[in-house]
Amino acid sequence: MSAWRRWVDKVTAVESATAFALFRIAIGLCTLLTVGSVVWRGLVPVLWIDRAFGGYRALGQGPWLVHWLGGPDPRNIWLLTATALVGGVLTTIGLGGRVGPLLALVSCVNVLSVNGHAGGSYDDLLTNGLWLVVLGSGTQTLSADARLTQGTWAPPGATALAFPRWLAGWQLVLMYCTTGLQKVSAYWVPGGDASALYYILQQPEWHRRDMSFLAWVFPLTQVATTVTWLWEVSSPLWLLAVWYAADPGRDGRVRRAFARARVRWVYLGLGVMMHAVIWATMEVGPFSPLSLAFYVVMVHPEEWERLWARLTGASAPAGAPAAAPS
Repeated sequence: MSAWRRWVDKVTAVESATAFALFRIAIGLCTLLTVGSVVWRGLVPVLWIDRAFGGYRALGQGPWLVHWLGGPDPRNIWLLTATALVGGVLTTIGLGGRVGPLLALVSCVNVLSVNGHAGGSYDDLLTNGLWLVVLGSGTQTLSADARLTQGTWAPPGATALAFPRWLAGWQLVLMYCTTGLQKVSAYWVPGGDASALYYILQQPEWHRRDMSFLAWVFPLTQVATTVTWLWEVSSPLWLLAVWYAADPGRDGRVRRAFARARVRWVYLGLGVMMHAVIWATMEVGPFSPLSLAFYVVMVHPEEWERLWARLTGASAPAGAPAAAPS
């Protein structure tokens, strides 16, 4: 029973709701970006609608809900696209609790997978994020729900379950680590020629503009390749550093070393720099904004509150402390 008690304590622990509310907002905005960009560019009829109705390829019956509705015809696809956008808006503003992210999740799972030639693994990252928002809700603060029920957008002392935020952090480092472990060619791993990023940036389907000038600074691309690979495969250390920082009262040699080296801030800073370079040089869809949305959970709720207080000159709200796994 003691093991069961510890498990119950972990999954019922609460913390200040701020960080997960910010994650909810970020995922809602990414939903609008991912689906809205296809709508804005006029690509819905081309990519997500069957060839029989004007699309560029035959899409079969589509995923489960598309199939149940009758197939990827204009009526069904536009219905799901509109539902995804409505769900994204509700998620962003925090209206309706779990209803908004659930609508966005079910709609996105279907429209984003109706055409296997149009999309990427970032679509899975989005739907995983939406599922975590369904799990954790995130409307306890910074939401229209809070405004309607408590008369303020940010009720003092609002709390939320802690484990959905930790799951979001695990999703982030799992994505990075497994991506790095799949890069096992001599172009990536230390000991090879570390030319992967150079060659990627020479491919027209990836780069935003001509990058042939990198031939003059090839050694710098080698350094960037090696740093990126090492950062990805070791990214679980980032989550461990966040774990340690959530309970600063505990002592230990490794904890002290992580704190002195500012491990979690080093990983966060390198990640932001990496995605800034990707955004500036490469066309990879909404991958960078989606990844950065998960960075929100790697900063503890009370740290977000202290930052807000520093920026506004207000007193930091007295929320529940971060719940660290132990």
